[in-house]
Amino acid sequence: MSLRLFDSATRQVRDFVPLVPGQAGVYVCGATPQSGPHIGHMRSAVVFDVLQRWLERSGYRVTLVRNVTDIDDKILAKSVEAGVPWWQHALTFEREFAAAYDSVNVTPPTYEPRATGHVTDMVDLIQRLVDAGHAYPAADGSGDVYFDVRSWAQYGELTNQGLDDMEPAGDADPRGKRDPRDFALWKGAKAGEPATASWPTPWGRGRPGWHLECSAMATRYLGPEFDIHGGGLDLRFPHHENEQAQSRAAGDPFSRYWMHNAWVVQSGEKMSKSLGNTMSMEALTRQVPAVVVRYLLTTPHYRSNIEIVDGSLEEARTAYERIENFVVRAAEVLGAVVTDAALADVALPQGFVDAMDDDLGTPAAVAVLHETVRAGNSALAADDKDGALTAALAVRAMADVLGVDPLDPHWRGTVGGRAEDRLRTALDALVRSELDARTAARAAKDFATADAIRTRLSAAGITVEDTPGGARWTLEEKA
Repeated sequence: MSLRLFDSATRQVRDFVPLVPGQAGVYVCGATPQSGPHIGHMRSAVVFDVLQRWLERSGYRVTLVRNVTDIDDKILAKSVEAGVPWWQHALTFEREFAAAYDSVNVTPPTYEPRATGHVTDMVDLIQRLVDAGHAYPAADGSGDVYFDVRSWAQYGELTNQGLDDMEPAGDADPRGKRDPRDFALWKGAKAGEPATASWPTPWGRGRPGWHLECSAMATRYLGPEFDIHGGGLDLRFPHHENEQAQSRAAGDPFSRYWMHNAWVVQSGEKMSKSLGNTMSMEALTRQVPAVVVRYLLTTPHYRSNIEIVDGSLEEARTAYERIENFVVRAAEVLGAVVTDAALADVALPQGFVDAMDDDLGTPAAVAVLHETVRAGNSALAADDKDGALTAALAVRAMADVLGVDPLDPHWRGTVGGRAEDRLRTALDALVRSELDARTAARAAKDFATADAIRTRLSAAGITVEDTPGGARWTLEEKA
């Protein structure tokens, strides 16, 4: 295998050389279930699901850990607003995240630990840091324990920052800190907080800091050194910087590669709850099937932003349906040899392999996928069953790596098996035929025929919009 990955720590594309031959340990920062999931959360989950699928397809046995941060300042605050216990609030939204992950066919992680289940591991890690002179209890008696950033000369190496250029850590009152950039490993219990949200430690009752949680859980399940640590680009600083510093200061080599996916943006801004520009999974899947959302999240390169604009979902639907329509047609013509194929045994086109080995180059990989769809459709039209079979198996195998195989049991009853989606596909084919005829009429300056086609479609409740990329159609909304 010649997989190369962009390592955020070195800012270079490096050959992937696993710690243990034939195995890969991956840790991904998961949800803080303060509220429901949006498409930005799902992007990270899908990116690292594709990574896992590609590693497994390449012969690795993957251990993937995705945590749940189920105790946090925001969870405590939002649970008070909701009038429910903090743990109930967190569990409610944890279940929403689980349903959202499943809706886009994200493979369940090998382990999905909750922070509250690993407090003992966290206290042990703090003690190691205190003993090594890299952490200290606050002198103000608050019960807080801080990481001493000036004690660790490598602090800032992940994000290539100098300490004096960094903003103060805003995770606790600075009065108990030696340096305003010291970050909280442990937060002492405060008046008014529920007793259930604190645990006993040598420094008093309290709860863990966010950064500490991930270091402790990653080490528990993957050991002191593991292959890949992933998450969204917004986690590089301070979260991942702090994770690396505290783990290495405690003597653990920690992650050997760092991977960060870019954002889903609207109007150039990162999608976030604080900006109020989120797109919930529930809302999105009312517009298009979940497999289309997955396709939309998979096709751009993971280090490129995804800009959500008007028409993005429909464009993704149209592109995905080209794949689905070919696979369904091939299955109808060729039968069980397509539907029951063992995809792990199907040879992938070399162009697809090269693209995926080049830092998970999904844009080029998807281009190979669509080229193969076109070749398969040509083979079906020519009654070339051998060519159609070769293409159909290759398309299914490539789509499986990307998590969008139309015949995956996960999607059955979702797209091809759902009556309304099959009707939509058929309607689209009929409307496209009319639009192609209208385009030809306009090119021939036969405007009377072109207008008649548009009038006919309008009478059927179909609105046609002419765009630089061609005509688009939508169903008219009923008043």
